[in-house]
Amino acid sequence: MQTVMETDRLVLRRFTESDVDNLVELDSDPEVMRFLTGEPTPRATIENEALPSILRAYASGPAGRWATHERSTGEFVGWLALDPPADGSVTDVELGYRLKRSVWGRGYATEGARGLVEYGFGALGVRRIWAQTMAVNTASRRVMEKAGLRYVRTFHVHFDDPLPGTEHGEVEYELLRADWAGR
Repeated sequence: MQTVMETDRLVLRRFTESDVDNLVELDSDPEVMRFLTGEPTPRATIENEALPSILRAYASGPAGRWATHERSTGEFVGWLALDPPADGSVTDVELGYRLKRSVWGRGYATEGARGLVEYGFGALGVRRIWAQTMAVNTASRRVMEKAGLRYVRTFHVHFDDPLPGTEHGEVEYELLRADWAGR
């Protein structure tokens, strides 16, 4: 297991090819996918697209998406990410998180997001960390705010098959290195 970072209660490690079942279980919960696609991710998509993409990204730079486990039990609880742009640079990275519903309400998303903010600015030298979600996803917005990100804008994207709440738009949050350093 290649550990990337630890917090008080979480261990983040690189994904491996053996994580297919973990990702399938995570993405099979309709509530987990409610504000993302609204439906489970097919196993073939995880095997042939999602996981290979995560693994390829490790070769392009130090940022990425990491399998997340409870420190006390070792249980896979989801993933946390500082997703880089396609070139793998760490100037501008996207904070992301997807956790199993069984661990919602325990503060893991906030704890992991705060840890990644420190890791991104402290270890990786990131200039900007940003995140976005549906405007109606108040739980995710609270995590962004608790991690120190600030609201930037609301914007609207056209979807052929929009999810409920899409009409309220997407929101973007960010934290700049200068603001992080000056807190």
